[in-house]
Amino acid sequence: MSFFNSFDISGSGLTAQRLRLDVIADNIANVSTTRTENGEPYRRRYVVLQSAENPSFSELYNNELDGAAEASGAGVRVQQIAEDQSDFKLSYDPSNPDAGADGYVRMPNVELVQEMVDMIGAQRAYEANASVMDATKAMAQRALEMGR
Repeated sequence: MSFFNSFDISGSGLTAQRLRLDVIADNIANVSTTRTENGEPYRRRYVVLQSAENPSFSELYNNELDGAAEASGAGVRVQQIAEDQSDFKLSYDPSNPDAGADGYVRMPNVELVQEMVDMIGAQRAYEANASVMDATKAMAQRALEMGR
């Protein structure tokens, strides 16, 4: 694995975690949005990540048999931005224009505490990828200095 592979892998992680943070910020911003363009309350979204390289079982098996123990790694990619299909929360507010006949308003399925936990996780993953890039850069600089 070359230095450039490490940069590519960490770069894909930085990009994926930045997108996660953007989606989390969007969820937090819409925590009280009771009506979107489709007439429904805002539905929480989340990012689904997967390995950028998806080898089949037979490829993994053959690599193991051939002794190719070194992980070639290709980073991470966003598979999709999905919507959370959990039920909307109900809040009693008969004065709200979106209230039903019973006085209850359907609220977004966004849990602020969950979003904060997800944000901390995405932030830590982003910082870890940035640290790997810094360490790889330092190793490459030392290797160049040794070649003088």
